[in-house]
Amino acid sequence: MAKHLKLWTTLGIAAFGTASLANASLLPSNPSAPVNSALIFAQASEDAPVDANGEGGGESGSGVPSTYALDSTDPNAFQYDARPQIEAYAELVRMAYEKSAADADALKASVEALLASPSQETLAAARAAWVAARPAYMRTEAFRFYDGPIEEVEAVINSWPLNEAYIDYVEGDPKSGLINDAEFPLETRYLERRNQKHDEKDVTVGWHAIEFLLWGQDHSTSGPGNRPYTDFTAGQGSNDRRRLYLQLVTDDLSSQLHALADQWQHGNTEGYAANFLSLAPREAIGRMINGMAILAGFEFMSERLGVALDSGDQEDEQSCFSDNTKQDFVTDLEGLYQVWSGDSEATTRPGLNDLVSNIDSATADKVERLFTHAKAKVDALGDPWDRVLAAPKDSPERKAAEDLVTALQALSDGLVEAGSKLGVLVLVPNG
Repeated sequence: MAKHLKLWTTLGIAAFGTASLANASLLPSNPSAPVNSALIFAQASEDAPVDANGEGGGESGSGVPSTYALDSTDPNAFQYDARPQIEAYAELVRMAYEKSAADADALKASVEALLASPSQETLAAARAAWVAARPAYMRTEAFRFYDGPIEEVEAVINSWPLNEAYIDYVEGDPKSGLINDAEFPLETRYLERRNQKHDEKDVTVGWHAIEFLLWGQDHSTSGPGNRPYTDFTAGQGSNDRRRLYLQLVTDDLSSQLHALADQWQHGNTEGYAANFLSLAPREAIGRMINGMAILAGFEFMSERLGVALDSGDQEDEQSCFSDNTKQDFVTDLEGLYQVWSGDSEATTRPGLNDLVSNIDSATADKVERLFTHAKAKVDALGDPWDRVLAAPKDSPERKAAEDLVTALQALSDGLVEAGSKLGVLVLVPNG
């Protein structure tokens, strides 16, 4: 995403843990002793540069350290059986992507119904299907920020913010966008190639392209966009190209999510799940905790909350056309908690909480309290989010949002601490 000055972030990437993966001379004799994290990061950065950019701009967190396992001078340190948690995590990820793909298929069917018979009712149904499909995907975001398959395709799934005029007409410019450019061939491959080609905001595909096509621009602080259903009536103006564009990007979203689900199928010997399950335990655990800590302490806290609060611009709101942003926040946190607890869809599996509790129950209890606190702060947010952004700086609405920023930072710090108890390096970009 376009970079803004962030009041909430003052450090570079911080490395936390009980020991350095890169230089044994930095190790304490006691594996629980404090370490100079600045020295650790300086050395770790030489050996394994970290590029954990967030969703904004579609940049992935694909840069990862060469190892997540921390060294220790104590040969008995970090001895635990994490196999139940690792296997449960892989199963959780598989089911989460399958659910997201299935919900995207339902959205696809609603879009097809809209295109077959455009009306206020079919447009409303397609919008409702977008909102209904969104939570399952947001819960998968806890599986980001390491070398998982999502990093290769996230830019064409969920990039934002979005320059509306790059896709379609906007207020004051009825001929803008690829839809109104008859010379641009409307095919999925060309749309994906043009995604963020010249500017990070020039998004062409994914959730938010579909959202914009269904709702149109949002000029209100009290409700979502209000695109007329007649924009999809066949044979008028650029409508046929708009209809085709919506069909293509919806089909593409469904296809991408099915491909991710396939990568996590346990029977797919060429998929990512096979690789993940073959990792050394602390390498797998490191990926799990880094995904959580980076989402909580960078992407969610800074990119989605801090940037928008600093600018006060609803263009920096994630799901700005539908006014669904608060629900995005709710379900992102739910996804984080699923990894921590192992619980999802009324299914209970071994979670990281059990693993940490067996090693240090006080830390596990602390992280549990931090999750509870963060949930209370998310629930207390005003809705819609653009109304919060428009509120005065000293208003209760803004104060509630700032409290959530603080809660997410504390949660991320708690996850870093939990990682250190498990002997894994956790890298959280803070700026």
